Amino acid sequence: MTAHMPTLPNSMAARDIAHVMHPYTNLVKHETAGPLVIERGKGIYVYDDQGQEYIEGMAGLWCAGLGFSEAALVDAAIEQMRKLPYYHGFGHKTTAPVVELAEKLKSMSPVPVGKVFFAEGGSGANDTLIKLVWYYNNALGRPQKKTILSRVKGYHGVTVATASLTGLPANHRDFDLPIAGIKHVDCPHYYRFAEPGESEADFVARLARNLENFIQSEGPDTVAAFIAEPVMGAGGVILPPENYFPAIQAVLKKYDILSAADEVICGFGRTGRLWGAERFGYKPDFVTCAKQMSSAYLPISAVLVPEHVYSAIRDNSGKIGTFGHGFTYGGHPVAAAVALRALQLYEERDIYGHVNRVSPRFLAHLKRLGEHPLVGEARGTGLIGAAELVADKATKRSFAPTAGVGAACMAFAQEEGLIIRAMAGDVIGFCPPMIIAESEIDALFDRFERALERTEAWVAQQGLRKAA
Repeated sequence: MTAHMPTLPNSMAARDIAHVMHPYTNLVKHETAGPLVIERGKGIYVYDDQGQEYIEGMAGLWCAGLGFSEAALVDAAIEQMRKLPYYHGFGHKTTAPVVELAEKLKSMSPVPVGKVFFAEGGSGANDTLIKLVWYYNNALGRPQKKTILSRVKGYHGVTVATASLTGLPANHRDFDLPIAGIKHVDCPHYYRFAEPGESEADFVARLARNLENFIQSEGPDTVAAFIAEPVMGAGGVILPPENYFPAIQAVLKKYDILSAADEVICGFGRTGRLWGAERFGYKPDFVTCAKQMSSAYLPISAVLVPEHVYSAIRDNSGKIGTFGHGFTYGGHPVAAAVALRALQLYEERDIYGHVNRVSPRFLAHLKRLGEHPLVGEARGTGLIGAAELVADKATKRSFAPTAGVGAACMAFAQEEGLIIRAMAGDVIGFCPPMIIAESEIDALFDRFERALERTEAWVAQQGLRKAA
């Protein structure tokens, strides 16, 4: 596997090693492997500083829905930069792009919305959600109703509070997380967590019973909200079984517990529906969104707040004298203008329809991957999917975490001209820009299949299939 160790002392890669602290990176390994320096992008492709082309099979970080060279978004940014490059929403101020974007999001929402609150990214939106839920219950005189329920393998951000919501060990270990007041319930991954002989319907019924039992053990008057991604992204592209969300929501409603859909990855067409919640029958109170809202060209996110929650918050802020929450760059006018233009382009170019037209090709490739001896399960919907690599297909036995099989596959793919993501449990994620053509889907999987064959040969050479 090729490393990217710089050869020249003053190269961009060498300077990166000297000065940049990288997120989600083995920092020890980075000092010898070095970075891949991406210099430019066009369509679904990005190019490194040596001119090498890569299919960006993850749309960056699940986010560049319109690819990497959309001139209309650049023009929208330039126009707004010339008119008003920055302003804020504090103390009764606003700008036209923020108002228009809020109107647009309300018109697109899968559920009724009272107001829209803007932040800079998905973590900020979900952190805001937590604070709104707490503030709301204080406003209603329910100071004990504060516990937020998330799920094992869920991903909701990296602030102190949202990393606590995230149900992944690496986000907690040595960060002294999770904080109090955030609890995790079952992951709805049938392939991994169903009991022997259990049908999907029985699995869903068991998870709903477990949730109700957990709420009762905590005390229903202490549980405030439940948050879920329609498709769990960084946890491994996990799709819920049929009727999972209706069963879960029946329990939540019984105990007056608010629900939130984290649409940061799924929103704006990724699953083949405008919202992932619509794809899976989820009818939440709140929606959080980001990423593809601006096709990631500028950072922006939003919380879609129901009217009854907003009303209580509004009245309480009047008693206190202010609503003491907000971000310097929340609702940045340039980011809002770009996001508004991105949402218009999705409609003008029928991107949602395009996703549905090309996704059968994408899903057919995934299905064929599921037949490979190294793949335990291949899963997906719309233009998001994953292949879970296993040591034993019959028993579903995973490779030892220290074996690094997913990381090896990711490195081989990069050598084949494909950027993908390896996640915990040796899950390989796919999430290409939504503009991808059928021929480009074929090329993406051709490159991945070559990488997978190389991974299988490497696994055999290393003797990694042997049980521990």
